[in-house]
Amino acid sequence: MEKLIITCAPTGSLTIPTQTPYLPITPEQIADDAIESAKAGASIIHIHARDAKDGKPTSDLETFRSILSKIKARSNVVIGTTTGGGPGMTPEERLKVVPALKPELASFNMGPICMSARPLLEKLKDEKYIHSWEKPNLELLEGSVQVNTFTGLDIFLRTMDENCTKSECECYDISHIYNAGYLFRRGQLKPPIWMQFVTGGLGSISSTPEDIVYMRSTADRLLGAENYHWSLIGVGASQYRTVTMAIIMGGHVRVGFEDNVYLERGILAKSNAEIVAKIVRIAGELGREIATPEDVRRLLKLKGRDKVNY
Repeated sequence: MEKLIITCAPTGSLTIPTQTPYLPITPEQIADDAIESAKAGASIIHIHARDAKDGKPTSDLETFRSILSKIKARSNVVIGTTTGGGPGMTPEERLKVVPALKPELASFNMGPICMSARPLLEKLKDEKYIHSWEKPNLELLEGSVQVNTFTGLDIFLRTMDENCTKSECECYDISHIYNAGYLFRRGQLKPPIWMQFVTGGLGSISSTPEDIVYMRSTADRLLGAENYHWSLIGVGASQYRTVTMAIIMGGHVRVGFEDNVYLERGILAKSNAEIVAKIVRIAGELGREIATPEDVRRLLKLKGRDKVNY
């Protein structure tokens, strides 16, 4: 099996301070947590930016630049930026980080996404939110769709190609894998393709073993197993079971506060590094060696940290 690539997503855009006091918010906090996660075994860090005053998701380029440059100064970890952004952000807001900062890697949502934070809203119904923006931010998902049209896919992919940024194909459902297959046949997606199967959230495919096998077999059929590498996200309580299955199947994994804030049932993780360390231990028990950032750069044919703009 390939060495295991562990991606860590320290904040995301839907995790809120009310859920956990350990959510990193300022550029310094996000960078520190990312660096500790890299030391624990993560070889890719997936970055969303937050307003340092109150933790609200932001697309501000200087905030992104501050986070990325702080990580780069102290670690050789591969840094990927979001282009999924947060609720209410326009496609232009989501994408602008790529031409501005030219990261090695960036997420690339493969089709429309109709997500809901209803389970979290119901869980927190009797809670007092720390910040006034938190509940409206979650509620915004209830009546909105992230529109990723084929014209939009062309624009996002062309922008990434122009900046030599590797696209990380985020697939929330089977149709998204078909979209990736279409772009691959047209020569727009070039191997090695980096796929991320996003499972377990309300609005995406589930995290059952049957669904995971279905996603991989569909990607094998449409892309050819030799042309892509895949990683798995398990949102929420099933995260550890879900990513353990991916480790066994020869896939790669993403963990972190974007997807789950618990280390064990009822026990909050105090840092993203704690979660990464748990995955490293599980992988060790299953005989998977952990990939280094340089392993990732070779496997995915990334341009290298010397060619970014931060």
